[in-house]
Amino acid sequence: MSDAAPPDPAAAKRAAGLAAAALVEDGMRLGLGTGSTTAFAIEAIGRRVRDEGLDVAGVPTSYDAERLARAHGVPLLALADLDLDTLPTAQAGLDLALDGADEVSPAAALIKGRGGAHVREKVVAALAARFVVLVDPSKEVERLGTTAPVPVEVLPFAEPAVLRALRGLGAEPALRMGERKDGPVVTDQGLWIVDARFPGIDDPAALGAAIGSVPGVLGHGLFVGMATDVLVGEAEGGVRHRVHQRGR
Repeated sequence: MSDAAPPDPAAAKRAAGLAAAALVEDGMRLGLGTGSTTAFAIEAIGRRVRDEGLDVAGVPTSYDAERLARAHGVPLLALADLDLDTLPTAQAGLDLALDGADEVSPAAALIKGRGGAHVREKVVAALAARFVVLVDPSKEVERLGTTAPVPVEVLPFAEPAVLRALRGLGAEPALRMGERKDGPVVTDQGLWIVDARFPGIDDPAALGAAIGSVPGVLGHGLFVGMATDVLVGEAEGGVRHRVHQRGR
């Protein structure tokens, strides 16, 4: 029997976060994702702001990301500050978006949303010229849906109809309940989350389109063809950098 210590997930997350922060350049406008791995990146960016005088500003994807950024001294922007209506539609509003994932496939399709911020995260990721995903090795899967459910944000009124529709798509859906509160989890938009567990997902793009078309659904956690980079942190401090072509 081996006496070797098990891999440290926090060390792997920290390695990915530090590698992501190293990609940030002076003058960049950033998307700041939500979650434990991205928190390491936000902390490291704040350190660079203090130590190097790095001139950046970030759009947070949740109240939690906003709180972390303020705590670490990262200047913030709102989407309205980007003047998107003055930019050509082909021009990115953000230089770089950093975020985690619950699952990453070999083609960089993602399941996101364990933190409940996937709708805002998708808006921010779509605005970025480069969308960098930060994970530890446990998040890499051969087939989406094998370890994580697909979060679906729904209107409370529509929850019974959405559950029925998700069952029709082959899912076992369940309303996400609060762990330290009574009742459902409530998102930053004041809506509910249904976690839809599938027995593996063969065509994430088609499934995402089907879920998105259900009346009462605001958004879901399938991100397909959006990631340009995946940083996989290792417990010993190394990072594997996977580069992907957007839209595939």
